[in-house]
Amino acid sequence: MGMCFPCPGESAPPSPDVEEKRRKLAEAAERRQKEAASRGILNVQSVEEKRKKKEKIEKQIATSGPPPEGGLRWTVS
Repeated sequence: MGMCFPCPGESAPPSPDVEEKRRKLAEAAERRQKEAASRGILNVQSVEEKRKKKEKIEKQIATSGPPPEGGLRWTVS
């Protein structure tokens, strides 16, 4: 009834190639990771754009260095 063993006249079903199996597992993992990252977010593209813009601004701040000494001056009158 069950399909435990192949019939004596038949050969075993071909097993997938190791590289093909590894590639499929990697694709499935990437898909799961992408789905988990976007879970609960309605507009994924806008969130990605905002994140990239924020990273760009942070990078500009980091590369510009500290402000020069002659910056803002406060006077009390």
